[in-house]
Amino acid sequence: MFPRASKTASLLAAAVLVLAACTPADPAGGDKTIKVAYQKTDSFTALDTMLQEAKKEFEAANQGVTVELQPIQANDDDYGTKLALALRSPSTAPDVFYEDTFKVRSDVDAGYLLNLDSRLASWGDWATFDNAAKEAGKADDGGTYAVPLGTDTRAIWYNKKVFEAAGVGLPWHPSSWQDILDTARKIKAANPDVIPFNMYAGKGTGEGTVMQGFYELLYGTGASLYDQDSKKWVVGSAGFKDSLTFLDTLYEEHLAVPPAEALDPNVWKKVFGEWFPKAKLGATVEGSYAPSFWQDGGSYAWPGYAQEMGVAPFPTQNGAAPGKVSMSGGWTLAVGAETKQPDLAFNFLTTALNAKNSLAFTVASSQIAVRADVAADPGYQSANPFVKDVSGLVSVTRFRPATSDYPRISAAVQEATEAVITGNRTPEQAAADYDTAVAGIVGGDKTIRK
Repeated sequence: MFPRASKTASLLAAAVLVLAACTPADPAGGDKTIKVAYQKTDSFTALDTMLQEAKKEFEAANQGVTVELQPIQANDDDYGTKLALALRSPSTAPDVFYEDTFKVRSDVDAGYLLNLDSRLASWGDWATFDNAAKEAGKADDGGTYAVPLGTDTRAIWYNKKVFEAAGVGLPWHPSSWQDILDTARKIKAANPDVIPFNMYAGKGTGEGTVMQGFYELLYGTGASLYDQDSKKWVVGSAGFKDSLTFLDTLYEEHLAVPPAEALDPNVWKKVFGEWFPKAKLGATVEGSYAPSFWQDGGSYAWPGYAQEMGVAPFPTQNGAAPGKVSMSGGWTLAVGAETKQPDLAFNFLTTALNAKNSLAFTVASSQIAVRADVAADPGYQSANPFVKDVSGLVSVTRFRPATSDYPRISAAVQEATEAVITGNRTPEQAAADYDTAVAGIVGGDKTIRK
């Protein structure tokens, strides 16, 4: 408990330093300032670049208005914590902010987001946005509170050199979980120094654990996390236990990284920056944005990635139709409910997400386009050699349950995976613990056994 309390205090102090030391609310009759909070890391600078450009455009078109960019240096989980702390007070709440799609509904319930319906109705560009992507910005009341920047899919990324050295035929298209295990064992037998198959697990990698790992397994069994018909959380499913058993096998046979390394929140940096470029890793489940790390200007620029890497869909458990599964998420821009200048804040949002800026951001971050004009642009279609493969997974992709209690359910799933890969619980015990945790979070009457 003590380390967690210390971390929270540290995050609060950081949030105050970053967000409270800002220009005060718009003084009546004086110059106007729009505060924009967003994530920036050493390996994720595309959003900062896009917002810097939008700031120039907006200030040139709106004399007397200053856009104050407030980048928050943090990983996804810590960014969410810092943003949540800032949103709690009108004195620190930003006017526009970067919002993960899975937080939209819970933050609307908390009263942090402004309803954008009336403003979107008069924004001509809104018609170019994909209808499915628009859903990510909606709340339980049907209103839209956030505008999507892009979306993504997940697939298996593999190193061709490692596979060829192990005698695995290319291109590789596993048709079942057994195919994955067989291939991983073959790679391990050929070179024990190579990590055959990385799959995120545990609490350290947060949403990465579920989005790039557990959910591909779970949905590939035919089970689900949430039953849309009954509006209840699923417990007791065989698919949940089977998914944990797969992770148990992967880690027990040393086909994945050692558990201690898997629990490192920054393990993904080794995946992109070290293991793949140096042919020390066979394969991993990762997002369609993977090329953004390796392309020219990326955090781990790797000129040979287009020739040395391959991508394959993640298979369903036993090859049942449709044979492959993927997960999609994405981020949005939202306007704060406490903004004193809602029209200016919304107008900045539309500048940031106009066609030119959206194209630049989508290409630089290897996102899947959500605007029709961006998707049709030759610059987007030729951005990297994997655009067609990862975009094709949209047809089988799944989304996280869009409910306000989802973040706590996700944390319970992450805990279950950690308990298994560290050997503290068997898959059956960890699944039972998860069932108990879910009932404690939402109430037993909001769970369903299936």
